[in-house]
Amino acid sequence: MENIDNGREFSPAKAHPHTAAGAVDSTGSGAGMRVVYGDCTLGLQGGNFHYIFNYGIKGLESLVKNGREWMYRGPLPTFWRALTDNDRGNGLHLRSGMWLAADQFIRYKGVKVIVDGQDLRQPDPRGNNRFTGQETAGEAEMVYTYETITVPSATVEVSYRVEAEGRILVRVCYHGREGLPELPVFGMRFVLPTLARGFTYEGLSGETYPDRMAGGLPGVYEVEGLPVTPYLVPQDCGVHMDSKWVRVHPGQSSSNVTKGPLAMPDAGKEDCLEIRMGRAPFAFSCLPYTAQELENATHQEELPLPRRTVLCVLGAVRGLGGRDTWGAQPEPAFRLDAAGEIAYDFYIC
Repeated sequence: MENIDNGREFSPAKAHPHTAAGAVDSTGSGAGMRVVYGDCTLGLQGGNFHYIFNYGIKGLESLVKNGREWMYRGPLPTFWRALTDNDRGNGLHLRSGMWLAADQFIRYKGVKVIVDGQDLRQPDPRGNNRFTGQETAGEAEMVYTYETITVPSATVEVSYRVEAEGRILVRVCYHGREGLPELPVFGMRFVLPTLARGFTYEGLSGETYPDRMAGGLPGVYEVEGLPVTPYLVPQDCGVHMDSKWVRVHPGQSSSNVTKGPLAMPDAGKEDCLEIRMGRAPFAFSCLPYTAQELENATHQEELPLPRRTVLCVLGAVRGLGGRDTWGAQPEPAFRLDAAGEIAYDFYIC
């Protein structure tokens, strides 16, 4: 995988006329990618990728690379992690419980469509007949705005900038409000349609949190399966801080996207979904359960059978605390003030 220029400034591409679809070459690196303006979606297609963006809350609705569909649920902002024993001990759920609801439900406020630097807002279905279906572009960007259901509310902007070769730059920004309780986490949650057979990443060894990083050794690590730490009471686990990239390797499972006309190709050794850092390293977890599924189980045997992969790419994580007693708060430097701004970015490769 090519190196990424982390010093690159974020700015719209210079506007230029759309070219004919025939100018797209088989590698996706020619004149551009095909752009399909639908009434409810925007489609982007290149040599080995096909993406669909919904104009509504679903955001990135379909991500097909090398013939494989990687999305089961469109990615959305995430604000909650399953409580740890220490979180329960210091009452985080009683102070910040509204973020659990915000993690599950979010209000969609609008979307902007920017193609080759031209702000098209949201294409009007009544005017879509002006498009031929043969348009291409060198770059396209979808910018979604969401509002949390907290009181008071906060806003989140998520931008997907797609380059002609298929790489997606995802920029995420949380705009806080005074009066909100501290955040457990902030990031984006991806739900993949199959249970991954494992993942490889470059970062710190083992499980790490902001206040549990000293023992982590930098390196490249391969993890078999999607291990869930077998605590008596299921809780948050598997976070990896200071990560430069992670590759999720698909496995086989039975679901509505692995049969019939949507059947996926066999999982090859090199087939993976790769997330790479943008301007700074990120944190992530790769588990077979959502935070809500972990939260709902009071014992390990209550967890559902694992069927999918939940990949959370995080820009901020609250520390664990518990330095001198089980229930002690994290130090102030490891807490997340919901009144501030949290911004980060990463690439989907």
